[in-house]
Amino acid sequence: MLAPQLKANGSAFARIREFHPELTAFRRDLHAHPELGFEEIYTSGRVRQALEICGVDEIHTGIGKTGVVGLIRGKQKSNRMIGLRADMDALPMTEHGEVAWKSVKPGLMHGCGHDGHTTMLTGAARYLAETRNFAGTAVLIFQPGEEGFAGAQAMIDDGLFERFPVEAAYAMHNAPAMRPGEIGVNPGAVMASADRITITITGKGGHGAHAYLAVDPVLVAGHIITAAQSIVSRNVKPVDAAVISICAMQAGDLHAMSVIPGEATLVGTVRTFSPTVQDMIEQRLRELCVGIAQSFGATAVVKYERIYPPTINTEPEARFAANVATSLVGEANVMWDTPPSMGAEDFSFMLRVKPGAYLRLGQGGEGACFLHNSKYDFNDEVLPLGSALFASLVEQAMPCSV
Repeated sequence: MLAPQLKANGSAFARIREFHPELTAFRRDLHAHPELGFEEIYTSGRVRQALEICGVDEIHTGIGKTGVVGLIRGKQKSNRMIGLRADMDALPMTEHGEVAWKSVKPGLMHGCGHDGHTTMLTGAARYLAETRNFAGTAVLIFQPGEEGFAGAQAMIDDGLFERFPVEAAYAMHNAPAMRPGEIGVNPGAVMASADRITITITGKGGHGAHAYLAVDPVLVAGHIITAAQSIVSRNVKPVDAAVISICAMQAGDLHAMSVIPGEATLVGTVRTFSPTVQDMIEQRLRELCVGIAQSFGATAVVKYERIYPPTINTEPEARFAANVATSLVGEANVMWDTPPSMGAEDFSFMLRVKPGAYLRLGQGGEGACFLHNSKYDFNDEVLPLGSALFASLVEQAMPCSV
């Protein structure tokens, strides 16, 4: 955990540090009451309550089902708008940590730190509504359904950017692998696309003792699993990153040891940064699966779903965000050009239609519990820094004129 003497520059951090205990209590309350995507009734209600107490100018609810948007106008009028986004949803997993604020909902937990992200944005809201030291409007976007529900796209489809035409949007994610006080940002690709593949193999069922009379879809599945890995090693350029993972297989009955099933299903994911590579992998996967199945007398159908696009920062906004981060923690603590991750993030939908940047906020370091782990918990000590970073992006993007 971060030592209490963490220091950062700027009035935003100094002021937010003063109500750090309140942010911690808010975050732990959210942690204890996790909700899945588009079910964030309690969470969005707590967010609305917090924004009302802060004195934000407008609160809009029900955007993208359970999303919330708050508007704060600066002391100087301007048509400019900057968007700040935090995700609110939790994960369908059981928490095994022993903290006092452990999830009270069996099978649900904040295993990715969205409780912390939401809290940091509410902290920024309190500071910005109190000081209003900017010229324009801060648009605070509390997004539902990041964990596989494409909540960002749902808000966009609900008219988010038509109603609040921000010139740029920024988001951040806690990074357990980075030390508290470090901030990561890079131009270009930050997170990969996330595609879901479902391969249905149809053969001919039969008796395990008379396999020659059957067409075994399990055998076909085995060859497909092996061959799929050749796409990355033999079709993707070494300088391009891609991952194909077959993560689940379903066929037959575990209690029927001598029954060859008639069908097998494989489920997996593909991760890339380039639409060109994405297209090629989809094509090659279809060709391999169909060809392999035919060679055994079976058939294969590939369902390829593009769930999340890659998260691509725009370079001017990434450099601006890095400068803002430097003003807070110093150049030595800003990790510029951090390596992209093969994980996915649905802030990507917002970056497809608006310039912006996605940042990483260090909160762990060596030996820290990683995301989506049943014992994960957000490090409350970085809450003021995250809030100050959000607030400073607004203040420095839309400075008041002298």
